[in-house]
Amino acid sequence: MMRRRELLVTIGTGLAMVVLPVGGAAIANHVKLEGTPVAPPLPNPVPASSQTIHADQITAQQVRADAIYANKIDADNIQGQIHQSKDVKVGDTRGEIKAPEVTASVIYADEISANWVIANNVYVRDVRRR
Repeated sequence: MMRRRELLVTIGTGLAMVVLPVGGAAIANHVKLEGTPVAPPLPNPVPASSQTIHADQITAQQVRADAIYANKIDADNIQGQIHQSKDVKVGDTRGEIKAPEVTASVIYADEISANWVIANNVYVRDVRRR
């Protein structure tokens, strides 16, 4: 009985984590979420994750990583050391990511569109700050 209860609590918590953020979403104007306050970035941009993301397009309110390699970044705010160069190589990118927040140790992307881009180092060809 105890294991079943623990399993039901775990499943319920997991579902709540997935459903609640989606239910609170508002109509997006570009990537800004109307009615949703934008929290300032945390001082330490290094994420806890050791994950590497490869994506063609990332659209998010906040993109965080230790290092970001991108061909194009369109953002309201960029926090971190920006290294702009035509020699940026993003390698094999695939797929599209749309989420309120994208966090990884290293991100390789063809294009990033976000309100906040936060990284220790941002290696990018073209930057557009709104």
